Amino acid sequence: MAKESIKARERKRERMVAKYAAKRKELKAAGDYLGLDKLPRNASPVRLHNRCKLTGRPKGYMRKFGISRVTFREMASKGMIPGVTKASW
Repeated sequence: MAKESIKARERKRERMVAKYAAKRKELKAAGDYLGLDKLPRNASPVRLHNRCKLTGRPKGYMRKFGISRVTFREMASKGMIPGVTKASW
């Protein structure tokens, strides 16, 4: 489980990216790189990192589900993810 401060920081970055998305697009289209420089660093989408929505784990993230592999395995075993079944042959 990730620290709450780390998860909060990531949520803050997501909000900032969304807030400045239109302005960034406008400045990039105009080629105004000095204007882009003046925006906050956390407004850049490159600084975002995929994290598990439930635990905040940064590694082993599965994009399709938005959770880590560990959480995915637990939820799939309990039958909490629709359409996912354990393979056996």
